[in-house]
Amino acid sequence: MDEQDAARNDPSMEVDVDEERDSETLGVSPVVREYFGDSYDAISRFAAMLLDQGELRGLIGPREVPRIWERHILNSAAVVQYLPREGVVADVGSGAGLPGIVIAAMLPDVEVLLIEPMERRTAWLAEVAQELALPNIQVKRGRAEEFHGAFEADAVTSRAVAGLSKLVRMSMPLVRVGGEMVILKGRSVEQEVEPARKVLRSFKSGEPEILSGETIPGVEATTILRVARGK
Repeated sequence: MDEQDAARNDPSMEVDVDEERDSETLGVSPVVREYFGDSYDAISRFAAMLLDQGELRGLIGPREVPRIWERHILNSAAVVQYLPREGVVADVGSGAGLPGIVIAAMLPDVEVLLIEPMERRTAWLAEVAQELALPNIQVKRGRAEEFHGAFEADAVTSRAVAGLSKLVRMSMPLVRVGGEMVILKGRSVEQEVEPARKVLRSFKSGEPEILSGETIPGVEATTILRVARGK
């Protein structure tokens, strides 16, 4: 089991019956519809695809199914406020399409590169992009390291992929000079910053910012780390 799978199957994600019932109504609530605006229809269809096929295809764990909207859709959407409104965004270890598919739906003027090494997951990502009619998506099969030098992104993001030091080595070479790595991390990310400073310095990176990714009232904010690649 890789680090990404381990994060997806975190045993702390237990839910009770009330949580499951609340989650079922969250996705159709007026506040969620308003939050996503014009992207709501695509986002809602993506959530439905995850509910229908996510566990069956090994994309999400069984404990996570009742929390699709809170734990995955809104969690992924929290990063969008810190991403550019045009240009290229790469999602490393895209897996089920979190956050990449959500980003593509919410930012139609951004070219979104979904980087994923596993064939069954890239097949899923291509199916979702076609089903949701998202022409701004490119699916790239392979590990991030295989694309070093192949392109430069304005921002690179990821979710539940690896520790910060490893993630910087994987992701920062994909970031153009002056661009940013903007990643979703756990609340303990501050503890990862000091051990990662040496590799950050190798890219002349600035001081990492730990940001709060808020979405709608009542849903816990996501922790986001942003750091720029220096000149």
